[in-house]
Amino acid sequence: MSGMGDKNTALERLELAQCLPVWERLSIQDRQQLASAAVLRSAKPGELVHSGEADCLGLLAIRQGQLRAFILSEQGREVTLYRLFSGDICLFSAACVIKNLQFDLMIQAEKDTLFWVIPAPVYQQVTQRSAPLANYTSEVMVTRFSEVMWLMEQILWGSMDQRLAAFLLGESALEGSPILHITHERIANHLGTAREVITRMLRYFQSEGMVRLARGTVELRDREKLARLCDPDRSDRGG
Repeated sequence: MSGMGDKNTALERLELAQCLPVWERLSIQDRQQLASAAVLRSAKPGELVHSGEADCLGLLAIRQGQLRAFILSEQGREVTLYRLFSGDICLFSAACVIKNLQFDLMIQAEKDTLFWVIPAPVYQQVTQRSAPLANYTSEVMVTRFSEVMWLMEQILWGSMDQRLAAFLLGESALEGSPILHITHERIANHLGTAREVITRMLRYFQSEGMVRLARGTVELRDREKLARLCDPDRSDRGG
């Protein structure tokens, strides 16, 4: 029994290492501390994993599944900032260990998800004495902030039809299917708008032959037209 347990522990550490590209550059002590502190958790679709700044959960390392990070307005409106997939890590769930960072982020499972939680104090201790992990942490933070800034630009300067077209194409690529099992309400939550706005826009897309709507589904019918819509210069470049 102990041999099987040792094998399972070794496998889990290997999978945890795959979420941290700098793993091999860490000292044995640092690897052992991270691996022994990591707790494997699961979440069902729709389950809230992290509920904002006051909930300093720790670093999340996604073993398998899909999470979304979003912010919530005082009026209860959501907007998705980015997604997390297998092999990704989330630092904002451990924001309390990052000095002067105030980021009220919510994290929710979109699919059945398994993820490790490395407690914030442990991650902070290792980061303080490990230059490779500190540098990697900074790189991840810069990447995430870049994604958020790009999204803010789309919200401020992009039209809703462009954003919706890009979202539908992205979801189709993510799911590997032209048929999306998603409600208008869910799309609105991702894009930070009202359900009625999405419904009107989708009906317009349907009238133009770009999608076909059914209860709980959106089927993409004309990808090229959707692509031209979210990139108006596409036709000018000959494709």
